[in-house]
Amino acid sequence: MTTHLDKVRALLAHQEQLLGRENIPAGDDNGIFRRWRNPVVTREHVPVHWRYDLHEPSNPHLMERLGINATFNAGAIKLDGSYLLAVRVEGVDRKSFFAIAESDSGVDGFRFRDKPVQMPETGDPDTNVYDMRLTRHEDGWIYGLFCTERKDLSQPGDATAAVAQCGIARTRDLENWQRLPDLVTHSGQQRNVVLHPEFVDGKYALYTRPQDGFISVGSGGGIGWGLTDSMEGAEVLDETLVDSRQYHTISEVKNGQGPAPIKTGKGWLHLAHGVRNTAAGLRYVLYLFMTHPERPWEVIHRPAGHFIAPQGGERVGDVSNVVFSNGWIEDGGRVFIYYASSDTRLHVATTTVDQLLDYCLHTPEDGLRSASSVASRIELIERNAAVLRDL
Repeated sequence: MTTHLDKVRALLAHQEQLLGRENIPAGDDNGIFRRWRNPVVTREHVPVHWRYDLHEPSNPHLMERLGINATFNAGAIKLDGSYLLAVRVEGVDRKSFFAIAESDSGVDGFRFRDKPVQMPETGDPDTNVYDMRLTRHEDGWIYGLFCTERKDLSQPGDATAAVAQCGIARTRDLENWQRLPDLVTHSGQQRNVVLHPEFVDGKYALYTRPQDGFISVGSGGGIGWGLTDSMEGAEVLDETLVDSRQYHTISEVKNGQGPAPIKTGKGWLHLAHGVRNTAAGLRYVLYLFMTHPERPWEVIHRPAGHFIAPQGGERVGDVSNVVFSNGWIEDGGRVFIYYASSDTRLHVATTTVDQLLDYCLHTPEDGLRSASSVASRIELIERNAAVLRDL
């Protein structure tokens, strides 16, 4: 006879098998990055005791009481030898929260800490929090900047009307969090705000994404740049655009900074997302660009097109045809890119700083016309002719 405890043990054993599964590189390799075969964090990775009431008297059928819908859009950092992800975990009630998952390898074995993050609230409580970017700043703190969503009280009759702003918290260990006041800007709503890891002219520097509404960026949009004297009451008075939207490109609808940029001797490497519209809805892809080593608001290299796009099973999920990243880790020249697919699960791709620099420095920019694209391709074909003759 199968007892209640037998069923609990089976649940735990099934999850342990998943957590212990070794990941391997996927077969495809474009010379820029390599995908890994298995997602690194899924809803099944969320601890059993976060989802099930394990007591037989109160849950005799061993039902999942607090279900999980998705695990995605994670901030990332390496700390004390471990790869840490601040995962956006979304319950079936549509409320997101942060939970820290740890791995020794960075590509598999991610396990959540004992409890989710209990993020302190401000005097204006958040309805929803999500998409944390982690930045180890030169002031000694680790900052988590995230989207805080609240009901738009100016439209009380519209249950879909929301306001997005940038929430700010800081920590030393990703365990104990100090909540700071939300970022103040003068450009309507804010999403995808990212803290630059170094002071600029003695100030904290922020990559912003000004927008008119919760979803629509309005007539402007793009990745912005602003400075604030302090993170304890951060306020950006002036925003300038670093990377604007462009017609008939991967970012014609909107774009936003992903994680904090990686510093190299040739400039800052940036990972961002771009959005365009299709007959099937919005399509999110990832792209790279570089900014000046001393002036990180000045773009110096802008490879054309997407860097990572959803493929295969990545295209299917809660919000289809989407890849999104707000976390990567540079570790001894190797780079771990954590990206979510279709707002459902979290993957990893690996590359190196050298490969990313080569890609940014030598990939042609978008000529913004079909004729320019053809010209670039013909130049490549003609340059390859000699190699093909020697084969």
